[in-house]
Amino acid sequence: MSDNLKEACGLYGIYSFKGDSLAKDVYYGLYTLQHRGQESAGIAVSDMIRINVHKGMGLVNQVFNEDNLKALTGKIAMGHVRYSTTGSSVIENAQPVVLDTKFGPIALAHNGNLINTEDLREEVKAQGGKLLGTSDSEAVAALIASSPEADLEAAVLSTLKKVRGAFTLLIMSKDKLIGLRDPNGIRPLCIGKMENSYIFSSETCGLDVLKAEFVREVGNGEMVVVDQNGMRSSYYARGDREALCVFEYIYFARPDSMIHNRNVYETRVTLGKYLAKEHPVDADLIMPVPESGVPAAIGFAQESKIPYGEGLIKNRYIGRTFIQPSQEIRELGVRLKLNPIRDSVRGKKVVLIDDSIVRGTTSRQIIRILKEAGAREVHMRISSPKMLNPCFYGIDTATRAELIASNLSIEGIAKYLDADSLGYLSLRGLIKAVALPAKSLCLACFNDDYPVKVPEKLQSLKLFFE
Repeated sequence: MSDNLKEACGLYGIYSFKGDSLAKDVYYGLYTLQHRGQESAGIAVSDMIRINVHKGMGLVNQVFNEDNLKALTGKIAMGHVRYSTTGSSVIENAQPVVLDTKFGPIALAHNGNLINTEDLREEVKAQGGKLLGTSDSEAVAALIASSPEADLEAAVLSTLKKVRGAFTLLIMSKDKLIGLRDPNGIRPLCIGKMENSYIFSSETCGLDVLKAEFVREVGNGEMVVVDQNGMRSSYYARGDREALCVFEYIYFARPDSMIHNRNVYETRVTLGKYLAKEHPVDADLIMPVPESGVPAAIGFAQESKIPYGEGLIKNRYIGRTFIQPSQEIRELGVRLKLNPIRDSVRGKKVVLIDDSIVRGTTSRQIIRILKEAGAREVHMRISSPKMLNPCFYGIDTATRAELIASNLSIEGIAKYLDADSLGYLSLRGLIKAVALPAKSLCLACFNDDYPVKVPEKLQSLKLFFE
């Protein structure tokens, strides 16, 4: 099993008051959000009469080409890159989901994870509806489609009353584009503007690629509608508190993105500085696990005055493949992705920086590689607290039984990793580095404080089964 966290999905949408060739712009937007999901990609476009969609398995540049992009014309377009949380990685679960309804055709794309998916799917089936895939997103689209409400916006609002968990949604009809966040704002969504267009993007880096002006973030519990009359918004529900997933700052978001007016890269550098203050070490070299540990390693080096350097080179051409790996390749494991710079680490006391440890398997292999390359000592430092609890809101974390920090002490984890020492950033240090109130962040994977109550049945399943 992988020791890496899997990204959330990425959403991108454009409403143009003028143009009709938006598919390529959405393609560029999805390209910047590729880090959020690499399993499937899709783009849907409305020409104000019908909705056309193209989607497939793989990366954005594998799914789309000049020919299929030219076929997607219209004044409204939306796209999605997916990593599967609820629902397996198959074409039936690729998004956007497109349905014919009494409101006309609609397309829906979702980032996040719902905690009452089975209830929603059972309601769809009880109404005589059919579900082709297994995703929570398809169930939401089906309930909107079957709503007794008289118009689409009312149908969306009535459906949202039934939905629980983490979600940002883009919903497109033939003549409008809707963006919304869940009442706690667990997953991000922002708004941008160009001369004749409004844009929704999961991250601000998606606005930068088109030189769009950042307008603002969508609020928790807010629904924003763009149609021929412009942009308008309303709050359909507000949670007890905002609870943005703190892993957007630690790992998920691209370093050049801004969240709550805070640059993600600078925040990660600050995480590294606090980590160095909390867990100093006598060493010769500070090095990151590429690329997730780079900013924190820079911060650690700046604070500790120990030289920063690269000790591992990442093979950038290792990506998602649909060719089943052989047993030989499985055994090579992380060596296909990372190779040591032997002259950089030989005979040195190395501090290895990464953003998190989930199961510990990858970290253990990396430390072994460094020691085989001649590193005298390897001290591991993690720029987040111990991950003690599973996530139910859209991050593919392990069961509690598989989370190494839930089962071993710091000393036990260090021994398993064969690290000469191990230090995690404290929760207090994390909050200080992010510089946002703890009550405005979801920290459940660290402190068991879930902002949306998780059903006992789901919690018990996550405790014991994958």
